[in-house]
Amino acid sequence: MRRRLLSSTLVVAVIAVLLLGVPLGIVVSRLIVDEAAQELRAEATRLVGEVEYARIQDTPLDPQQLEQKYPSRYIQIYERGNPPKATIVGTPPPSGHQMTEDAQSESGIYVRVSRDRDQVEQDVRARLLLIVALAVAALAVAVGLAIVQSRRLTLPLQDLAKIAERLGSGDARPSKHRYGIPELDRVAEVLDRSATRISDLLTREREFATDASHQLRTPLTGLTMRLEEIVAAAEHPEVVREEGEAAIVQAERLTAVIDELLAAARRQRHSQAEPITVDDVLIQQVTEWAPVFRGSGRDLLLKGERGLQALGSTGGLGQVVASLLENSLRHGGGTVTVATSRSDNYVVIEVADEGPGIADDLAGRVFERNVSGGGGTGLGLTLARALAAADGGRLELVRRRPAVFSLFLRPAEEKRRSRVVTGPA
Repeated sequence: MRRRLLSSTLVVAVIAVLLLGVPLGIVVSRLIVDEAAQELRAEATRLVGEVEYARIQDTPLDPQQLEQKYPSRYIQIYERGNPPKATIVGTPPPSGHQMTEDAQSESGIYVRVSRDRDQVEQDVRARLLLIVALAVAALAVAVGLAIVQSRRLTLPLQDLAKIAERLGSGDARPSKHRYGIPELDRVAEVLDRSATRISDLLTREREFATDASHQLRTPLTGLTMRLEEIVAAAEHPEVVREEGEAAIVQAERLTAVIDELLAAARRQRHSQAEPITVDDVLIQQVTEWAPVFRGSGRDLLLKGERGLQALGSTGGLGQVVASLLENSLRHGGGTVTVATSRSDNYVVIEVADEGPGIADDLAGRVFERNVSGGGGTGLGLTLARALAAADGGRLELVRRRPAVFSLFLRPAEEKRRSRVVTGPA
């Protein structure tokens, strides 16, 4: 590309120089010749006047003075008489290489002035050489500008090619390079936006893999406990059936968790919020987690208002409650209480324990990703808040010591009211 730019610029510059330089050289040479002829004609006319004046004053002409006054001139002066008088000043130029102009007065004085044509041609050649030098300088400047312009165009294109190759290799960092050329800057902006989108996609994929591994651990733990209960109760068919059914429920919950994570990764869960019965989800979670808490010598209680309904998804609410219970099990202490209540605008679910609570330096960052105060993954509360927000709810830390987390959900009546308001009249 650079070679093509240089060659095209050079061709344009040569054509421009020829179109301007050739006519300019012709005009300049003619002007110099015409100016020399006019100068000779003026000298001849002036000499006629001087000769007439000398004739009137009856003083002879001094050839030396004329030669000093008109150097490099060959002058011939004729006066009418019988025979005619002639005055010759200077050395005649070579035959065929002279320019001659003459003048004549009414009194019969005839003057012829000649000069060497080679001097005029030398002046013409000097001016033409100057024009050629200027043309060469113009071509050199055009080539220099072409080199600069080609570098200005090709280097950004090479840089954009490297950026595109880097995006293809998985490095999705925006370059933020701008080149001062509107067209190339637009391409760079498009590549930066593409890099940002690719980076977001890669980040969501990595977060999804991390979130999935974290969220699947709890159902797998519950499924493992149920299978252990089946093995331990193999001699009692009724118990085996009960534990087998519970294991099936755990497997179905595991499938639901996978579906919820996939939906969250695609940002589709908010549109799936529907009225759900809060008691069903909480009883299921308490039933599943009670054996784990008993194994740790702790109690898990469920209290508060019954029969509450809220907007959300069964899987999302179950994962939020499971994350809070797991957090209390790992980092809290004493009895864990799950309490439900109803305010004017929200259905509130509180999970509280009797442990030491959350340190002051962590309280403001407890929902941040990869922040943990007890050697955990730092993902549970982050995912719990994200799942709550996806269902249109809000998860907050309402008390530090002992720790109390509150989940605020929209009541189911709100959706029914919105349907009535937005329905056809």
